[in-house]
Amino acid sequence: MKVLAIGNSFSQDATRYLHQIAQADNTELKVVNLYIGGCSLERHYNNINNDEKAYEYEMNGTNTGEIVSIKEALESENWNVVTMQQVSNFSVNYDTFQPYLRYLSEYVKQYAPQAEQVLHQTWAYEQGSERLTVELGYNDQSEMFADIKAAYAQAAKDMGGLRIIPSGEAFQKSIKNRIDKLHRDTFHASLGIGRYILGAVWYEVLTGKEIRNNSFCDFDEPIENNLVVTAKKCARKAVEEYENS
Repeated sequence: MKVLAIGNSFSQDATRYLHQIAQADNTELKVVNLYIGGCSLERHYNNINNDEKAYEYEMNGTNTGEIVSIKEALESENWNVVTMQQVSNFSVNYDTFQPYLRYLSEYVKQYAPQAEQVLHQTWAYEQGSERLTVELGYNDQSEMFADIKAAYAQAAKDMGGLRIIPSGEAFQKSIKNRIDKLHRDTFHASLGIGRYILGAVWYEVLTGKEIRNNSFCDFDEPIENNLVVTAKKCARKAVEEYENS
């Protein structure tokens, strides 16, 4: 399977371990992330219009040093899946998605017509984060996620019923199961448990295989064994919820 993420640092977090998780399960999965920090759907749209070579080409969780345009990336492989997302602080407001998501979708159809398009749901900021309270005006991170969830559900519906990778939902379930340290700076995923949960969700959604018995454990930050087990359960519950919705 070949997966291309058109995103930013949040898709970078989500794809850090994805290839390695698949490898531990004897599953061939190439994942490429097109990285510009803080890149919004509007900026993707502008980059398309200018055929801008502005994206760091990250393959299987590692930066290759190559800089490409979206068109170059789309034409470089016979992609099975292309993911799209809004930047995190705009993800609470569906009005920021359109018309840019439609333009991006049409562009993907033009240059990778065989690929399934999937939406990557972002996650809420850490409770107490200044970005949560001061920048966005929320009292509680669950309020932010409620708006994110609604925006991505509306996007999926308006785009013809696209599947959603429920990364944000998995974080919410992890919080309820008392997994802390999900964030490294109150908004990006932590290098260990945060990124692992995201990778587990992506793996289940994209391959249809369960993470439960996956043996991958080569994390950039140590994770206690009991938390790995809980993380797997939270990822599975999030995926099941969206499969059945």
